[in-house]
Amino acid sequence: MSGAPVSRRTLLGGAAALTGAAVALGAPWVSAADAAPPRTDPFTLGVASGDPAPDGVALWARLAPEPLAPDGRGGMGDRPVLVAWEVAEDAAFGRVVARGSVVARPEDAHAVHVEVGGLRPRADHFYRFRAGSAVSPTGRTRTAPAPGARVDRFALASASCQCRQDGFYTAYAAMVRDDLDLVVFLGDYIYESPATDFAGRDHQPAGEVSTLAGYRVRHAQYRTDPDLQAAHAAFPWAVTLDDHDVENNWAGDVSQRDREPDADPAVFRRRRADALRAFWEHMPLRRPQRPDGPAMLAHRRLTFGDLVDVHLLDTRQHRSDQDPARARDPARTMLGAAQRAWLWGGLAGPTARWNALAQQVFFAPRDLAAGPTIALDEESWDGYAAERDALRDHLVAARTSNPVILTGDVHAHHAADVLADPTDPASPRVATELVTSSITSGGDGGPRGPGDAALLAANPHLRVLDRRRGYLRSTVTPREWRADFRVVDRVTVRGAPVRTAATFVVPEVPTRT
Repeated sequence: MSGAPVSRRTLLGGAAALTGAAVALGAPWVSAADAAPPRTDPFTLGVASGDPAPDGVALWARLAPEPLAPDGRGGMGDRPVLVAWEVAEDAAFGRVVARGSVVARPEDAHAVHVEVGGLRPRADHFYRFRAGSAVSPTGRTRTAPAPGARVDRFALASASCQCRQDGFYTAYAAMVRDDLDLVVFLGDYIYESPATDFAGRDHQPAGEVSTLAGYRVRHAQYRTDPDLQAAHAAFPWAVTLDDHDVENNWAGDVSQRDREPDADPAVFRRRRADALRAFWEHMPLRRPQRPDGPAMLAHRRLTFGDLVDVHLLDTRQHRSDQDPARARDPARTMLGAAQRAWLWGGLAGPTARWNALAQQVFFAPRDLAAGPTIALDEESWDGYAAERDALRDHLVAARTSNPVILTGDVHAHHAADVLADPTDPASPRVATELVTSSITSGGDGGPRGPGDAALLAANPHLRVLDRRRGYLRSTVTPREWRADFRVVDRVTVRGAPVRTAATFVVPEVPTRT
């Protein structure tokens, strides 16, 4: 944030341990002599912005002239580097409105996070970084509307599950042509353990990662993709994590490999700490989200005028271990006590007209078996049915305005009614769940699978189903939430067509009094 000038000695001496250190707007770009710059282009991973507020946004870059260096240091060595940044109201940087410097430190993999304040609300801004004589690509971001301001249109995309070796990021190439206020990423930014492969991808991930260096390299492999870089540079993102960002199917302190009674949870906590640290180092996150060992404050709320509140949830760090036999045990939790209290309070207080719960796993009940047999996905909210039902009932009791649940994880587009009584298709709709397919995970898909007719028959509350890859584009107005399910014909072919497979409209329900 803006403030008094900060000297280079103070910055390098450690007083700038916070992620951003602003200097006076009139100060020039830091000269090459004032930094310890790398000898080649350090901005190989692009730039990003995130978590927009009415007066500012978080900016991100990481210096990595050799992004795939096996030691995870990106070819930077052990010296701190002074990085300059500036924000302007025009792409030519003729109207600079904020400028400052920050230290890229080796212990943070030379990643920098800058929290810029003092910007105009709901305005496009352009930003860039400089290390020595090297200048980063220019990013564009957009601040949120002023608190309580009337907003007639808000556009966001939701995305998840971008396994690099499963296909090309064609969905992002299409996304950058949209006019979006925000991208919400719902988890599985990386995959810790590659399972498939196809010809054509460079920088193929190899083997499972479980160390800090390994997670750093894996993130760098993903970040080298030009379409992913373009999407980060085009819009502010709000990111949260899911299982593959650490390890498949983990729950709290429990590893999928260590579910025996004598397992030592400390071993997995060390791995989780490394994964969360690398996640932080590669995401445009604010200071409160910086991990403390194996813990990270991932849940938070973003507000966009009077129209939309986005409640970002964390369904991994605090959940009870999977146990389908105890799905209805009220002691089991997906959210944990602190996050649950925060969410319950936020949904019961004054809110915007629409309330988006951005989270990871399928919320509505889903019977995966045909006929009289019932088969549930224990990793989804069906495995935590008591807490899921309590949240559903709280939305009714608190009279939460127009709840919409944004979900990822299942590699298929869905729209679903969340009913007051799931056993009665005629019961009132409490919320609508909009599930985005994967960006690439699962490889090429099709509109429907062989068992989908039976799945839809067993679940009449499922309103849309498409198994192609893609993303969800939402356009929100005071009167409706319009969801366009964007699909890619094939992800194993670069540049395949992207189209809208279905559109689902959720009408506004006037606020109950």
